[in-house]
Amino acid sequence: MEKSFFSIFKTFFKIGILLLGGGYVILPLLTSELSEKKGWLTSDELCEYYAISTSLPGVIAINTAIFTGRKLAGTKGALASVCGVITPAFVAIILIASLLESIVHLRCVQYVLWGVGIGIITLLFLAVKEMWNKSVTDRYAATVFITALFLVLVLKISPEYVIIFAILFAVILQKVKKYKGGRQ
Repeated sequence: MEKSFFSIFKTFFKIGILLLGGGYVILPLLTSELSEKKGWLTSDELCEYYAISTSLPGVIAINTAIFTGRKLAGTKGALASVCGVITPAFVAIILIASLLESIVHLRCVQYVLWGVGIGIITLLFLAVKEMWNKSVTDRYAATVFITALFLVLVLKISPEYVIIFAILFAVILQKVKKYKGGRQ
């Protein structure tokens, strides 16, 4: 399939329209559009770009769009993907901002917002499932996940400290493995 500026813009515009709930729900949308329908990228590439994007400062959806767009067509693709993904939100904010205060109390609007909330939960579940399948591949990864979850949820340790601890633990573990491998 053609990877022109317009086709990339159009694809990311479609994703931007469906991107309610922020960058955490972009992974299933990207997988569907770019991997399954168009075959432009593999789901592994998308997971890698998504993982990098979540660790960088800024908006996850825009970071992910930059990486995927650049992979598709260089700087031109990055520009097309970013413009495509932010345009629907920009237009929606302009159109809805003046009306929101006067319509938010209407029952039909409440039902729509409730439905959007359910959709967001579903997309978040799909993103977690996709990342789980790519990240937790052995006992070591499962142990790190369970330990990190315990530290954050039970001991109420800040996620930042847990991430730093996990990185340090992985570096130390690799050094120990390398040291033991060198001694044999």
